Amino acid sequence: MSAVLTEEAVPARTPAQDGPDHGTRAVLALARFEARRLLLSIPVLIAFAAYVAWIVWRTRTSWDGSPALQDADRATQSMPMLVGLAVLLCAARAVLRSERHGTEHHFSVLVLQPWRRTAAHALSVVPAALLTTLCVAGQFTWEALKPGAIGHASPAELAVGPLTVLVFGALGVLLGRLVRSAIAAPLLVVVLLFVFVLGTGPSEGSGLSWLAPVVSVTGPDTLPSDLLGRPAAWHALYLASAALSVAFLAMAVSGGRGILVRVGLALSLAGAVTGGVLQAGGVTPSPELTAARERASVRPELTCSEHGRSRYCAFPEWAPRTGTWAAVVDHVQSLSGGSAHDRPLVVRQRIDARYGLGTDTALPASTEPHRVTVGTAWGGNRVPEFSSAVAAVLVAGTEAAGSELCDGRMVTVMWLSLSWQDDPMDALRRVRLDDSVTGSAIVLSPTNPLSMTEGQTDVVRRLLEDPPTGTGARVKEHWAELTAPGVPTARVAELLGVAGPEKADSCED
Repeated sequence: MSAVLTEEAVPARTPAQDGPDHGTRAVLALARFEARRLLLSIPVLIAFAAYVAWIVWRTRTSWDGSPALQDADRATQSMPMLVGLAVLLCAARAVLRSERHGTEHHFSVLVLQPWRRTAAHALSVVPAALLTTLCVAGQFTWEALKPGAIGHASPAELAVGPLTVLVFGALGVLLGRLVRSAIAAPLLVVVLLFVFVLGTGPSEGSGLSWLAPVVSVTGPDTLPSDLLGRPAAWHALYLASAALSVAFLAMAVSGGRGILVRVGLALSLAGAVTGGVLQAGGVTPSPELTAARERASVRPELTCSEHGRSRYCAFPEWAPRTGTWAAVVDHVQSLSGGSAHDRPLVVRQRIDARYGLGTDTALPASTEPHRVTVGTAWGGNRVPEFSSAVAAVLVAGTEAAGSELCDGRMVTVMWLSLSWQDDPMDALRRVRLDDSVTGSAIVLSPTNPLSMTEGQTDVVRRLLEDPPTGTGARVKEHWAELTAPGVPTARVAELLGVAGPEKADSCED
């Protein structure tokens, strides 16, 4: 009788069975590996390069150096969608890598279950979102450090860009688990481009539009930050919860049936639904917001300060800009004659916020003597527009009367407005609606526009291109006649020492 010695095989212990981390270290290790591959993939590198180039190109001249930060935060939201689409494409390809290379069956011998590998792929998109956060922070900080920056930003608005990348990345992981085809992700990218980027989705301002990652309602005028009425915080909750929901759903599809996956999916879905419902409800202004917009439009509570002889009243966020307005007023008044040279003015900021953000509204000209309106935008074309309004009030007495000027006084107004600026002819071009320096044209203003005839344009152009010696002294000497109602343009040209117009004045030109 012989004995046979046998050795029983000991089952291999996996990190999921051995130790308290339940495979967490293995998931994180795989996530780091996949994150590095994702960030170094060609589409993601191209997307980030384009994103950084866009930030540099745009931010150098955005808002003419005078941004309102409640607008600048929303301006960080659109370009991260490009990064998000690239991350979606590459995340889906990463999930399908084993399928493409025919190595899926080898994963059966690994210690990580399929749902844990899916969790690692979902975590691999986080570094791309963090890098997007750095880009958003850089862009916004650049805007905030500009000398003319005013206002207050919303952290929830700034979070939209990185959260968009997370949502798209998680969607790519889910797509890779649901559809085992390499063309599914590119097709989805094309669909998302049409829906979100090319504007074929729901109209801005509707409740459904807030289901999109970015809702960029814009308008020609900046509103005070407390009058925007955007449900930014609920939208950030919706995006964050949506990203988690898609990630947990991808894990569930991959076989994750544990308590962690089920609870995570339930909580994230609850957060997404809550954020989605509350943000849709926030589209309709509350009674308190409607009342606040009405007050700001009809009887605003402004902060007033004295600069020189004049008084400047602005919304609190714009109070630091009153000194810049005063410098323009001082330039224009220094060229004026008669009582206008020392006349105290009241410069008041005005908006019409009753119709909300994104609505183009016109402010009526004031009929109060010596009162000038200034808007919420500044820099670039806004400077000659404001100086033209100041000059019109000094010449005609009121904004309403200035908008009706139809005689030679318009030459005096435009000379006062433009002759002191660094490039008077460029300022003339920018202040006219059609960007012309010949013929008749509409002259832009914070309220009702002014108008120039062809003859007046000829005289103004001669004064700005090659001004005769002593033009400023002539303006002061002949101020009374230059600002007399009905004075012909030819007489103004004669008094100022330049050739008269080729055509007579006519309001219909």
